[in-house]
Amino acid sequence: MKSQEEFVCADSDYFIYAPSKTALEMLLYPLQCGHFIYEAGYFLKRESFDSFLLMYIQKGELELEICGQKYYVESNSFIFLDCYRSHSYSTSVGWECLWCHFDGTTARALYENITSRLGNVFTMPDPYPVLSKLTSIFKTFDAGEVVREPLLSKYLNDIMTEFMLYLPSKNHSPNYTGVAEEIITYINEHFAEDISISDLASRVGLSHYHFIRIFRKETGFTPHEYIINARISTAQYLLKNTKLTIKNICYNTGFSDESTFCSAFKHRIGMTPTQYRSKG
Repeated sequence: MKSQEEFVCADSDYFIYAPSKTALEMLLYPLQCGHFIYEAGYFLKRESFDSFLLMYIQKGELELEICGQKYYVESNSFIFLDCYRSHSYSTSVGWECLWCHFDGTTARALYENITSRLGNVFTMPDPYPVLSKLTSIFKTFDAGEVVREPLLSKYLNDIMTEFMLYLPSKNHSPNYTGVAEEIITYINEHFAEDISISDLASRVGLSHYHFIRIFRKETGFTPHEYIINARISTAQYLLKNTKLTIKNICYNTGFSDESTFCSAFKHRIGMTPTQYRSKG
């Protein structure tokens, strides 16, 4: 459809999509997408618009305000907004962009994870992997193609994955993104051994306290909690898929004694190892 908005070039196109019940329950899905050329003098203010907005600025400049915080946005920038919150944008010179309003069961968690690291406005050295998927979503509607919701969801998930894998370096400050991934890999290979938190902190060159804080921020667990979870998950598999005794499983998963193992298992699973094994 051609835009009828004031200060939006008549050549601008947009499309509106109503997702199926399946998409609403399971997928990320686009709600509106478009390619707009905004003219000087454009202004939009919303208190709420139920979706998340991803925008890539191809040319021009704009001013963005999110809940009272102002941003000056130039070309080659991404904007990622929670449109459930108050926001506005305007321009005195005009801008051109590709945009998509979307939502889904994991949309908020993805938005919060990404913007906590990248902010609401950011650039990437190579925007093509994201821009190509954003373009594919737009072209699906622009070309009148059959809408395959799982594929559109994949495009959106691919975009979110690119953002989550991007490790920006700001002002040469220490970048601790990836600390958790390195330690998680190590824990999953060595959980049956005697692992100390100090040793884990030394592996990534951090103090004991700072390591725990960074790890918890990235994973939601302390390192100790993650180690116990890894041991319990392995114990669950062994209880259901082997004939090893409770005692052998205890030592094979890194616990020091059966009492500690049974207590930790019941605390997390809600039943003893014996009860778990006998449960159908």
